[in-house]
Amino acid sequence: MARPRTAARTVEHPDLSEVSLQQVMEALVDPVRRTVVFQLARADEDMSCGRFDAPVSLSTLTHHFNVLREAGVIRQYYQGTAKLNTLRTEEMEERFPGLLSSVVAAAVAEAATGTP
Repeated sequence: MARPRTAARTVEHPDLSEVSLQQVMEALVDPVRRTVVFQLARADEDMSCGRFDAPVSLSTLTHHFNVLREAGVIRQYYQGTAKLNTLRTEEMEERFPGLLSSVVAAAVAEAATGTP
């Protein structure tokens, strides 16, 4: 008996016009979430959830991905069975000019000095 076909898995993303600055700032205040943003900004390609170097379990990291996605900072999508993550850089720049690039620049500066 053939397995029934299932619909492609999709992930819901907010329209950035409906995301407040407060929501984005609350998402970026957490150091684990800033680490995710930093790693995505430095990556040459979109990253699967398991490729991140984070000091938390994968289940906790999933929570952090959800917060970032709901704040419009990242976009997630499935490629086969892997869930990939990418920054919504251009959309964020249009909605909140300079915010994401400033956060990434600050993370780079912290990494260079070893500041947590």
